[in-house]
Amino acid sequence: MAAAAVALALGGGLVLAAWRWLRGEARAAAAAGAGAGAGASMRGKTVIITGANSGLGRAAAAELLRMRARVIMGCRDRARAERAAREIRAELGERAEGEGGGELVVRELDLASLRSVRAFCHRVLQEEPRLDVLINNAGIFQCPYMKTEDGFEMQFGVNHLGHFLLTNLLLGLLKNSAPSRIVVVSSKLYKYGEINFEDLNSEISYNKSFCYSRSKLANILFARELARRLEGTGVTVNSLHPGIVRTNLGRYVNIPLLAKPLFNLVSWAFFKTPLEGAQTSIYLASSPDVEGVSGKYFGDCKEEELVPKAMDDLVARKLWDISEVMVGLLK
Repeated sequence: MAAAAVALALGGGLVLAAWRWLRGEARAAAAAGAGAGAGASMRGKTVIITGANSGLGRAAAAELLRMRARVIMGCRDRARAERAAREIRAELGERAEGEGGGELVVRELDLASLRSVRAFCHRVLQEEPRLDVLINNAGIFQCPYMKTEDGFEMQFGVNHLGHFLLTNLLLGLLKNSAPSRIVVVSSKLYKYGEINFEDLNSEISYNKSFCYSRSKLANILFARELARRLEGTGVTVNSLHPGIVRTNLGRYVNIPLLAKPLFNLVSWAFFKTPLEGAQTSIYLASSPDVEGVSGKYFGDCKEEELVPKAMDDLVARKLWDISEVMVGLLK
């Protein structure tokens, strides 16, 4: 009986390994066919990526550096960001930076603090003559109820409001650098969110899953309204979902100890790697295929349809107006 169990486990492992390899090959081919970074050059372009020290952001930073971009890593933990930058440089070798290459720059940015967002943008505006791409990537996922430095519910505050202020403060530089691009990382889970204007700060009730979905719906509505406002400026805005990716975003999700080995095996077999998950961000940041495309939603480097509530322009405008007041852009 024990031998049969071992054989079954080994057989299942081999099947999963084969599936993982075939899936990776198929995704790599699809990404190459879609032109996600294939042969593209970002030489002379400056890119800001929030949350670039791990997961999707780190993978995007490495690939855009490989494409010769000047990449500014906006990260909350400077020490972790510096370590990630050293690792990326080591992975890519000496040609990653220097003559003819790109550049990797670390800047402190805590999206849970409007003060930090303003300080980061002030430094960027002082030091950077241009900004070609802004990738709003950082996020927090299904955390217990917490508040930001400014008193906002953490998921809504970081995922939406922090990026809302960041983008607005950098809009002038993006316009002066046009054609330029804004890329907003959302999630398929937006479908389960609702914008409740009576309780945006979740002080009446809090459900960590619902609030994450709401923040991701807010990302899409923000991108849609911003695209409308930027028509004719040469600045494009698109949102995306990366799929289910194996990152540390789920650090607040509790998995029973006995279930962890099975979860780890399933995630290894079926979840995307960070590089696979970052392909759509890289595509929207660099591909000539989406030059001039704005106000759209993408997955796997292809445009996808949104559910009606994510295309509600009245809700998008109201959310914009309220967000302006919440972050202090309007009194």
